Amino acid sequence: MLFSRFFKWALPLAILLFAQPAIADVVVIVSAKSPVVNLSADQVAKIFLGKSTSFPNNDPAYPIDQPLGSAVRDEFYAKVVHKDASQLAAYWAKIIFTGEGRPPKLVAGDKAVVKIIADNPDAIGYIDSSALNHSVRAVLLP
Repeated sequence: MLFSRFFKWALPLAILLFAQPAIADVVVIVSAKSPVVNLSADQVAKIFLGKSTSFPNNDPAYPIDQPLGSAVRDEFYAKVVHKDASQLAAYWAKIIFTGEGRPPKLVAGDKAVVKIIADNPDAIGYIDSSALNHSVRAVLLP
């Protein structure tokens, strides 16, 4: 009985302790119709922080964001923008309060991001690399 109680709690505990957190393999994308071929992390960060509203070729850039708490969003902001969720929330609270800008449009996941970006050559977003298809082009692999 003691033996079965031990294993009843030991296995779930071991799984929790040794499980790897979900990490997305994020890529920054634009439409396959876009003339933009590649971007630096700094250029992408400026677009997603509202510090730049255009691509380097002066075409407008409309950033598309993923849901709060998603692995791909967390990885993107950590690797490209160098901010975690709380830092990002504080940043946008200040920008919105001062009237200096608005955060990127929020959509519900990789499929929605791909669809919007494929249909709009001025849009930019990020997805898990497994969602890449011929309708979009990777411009940054952070």
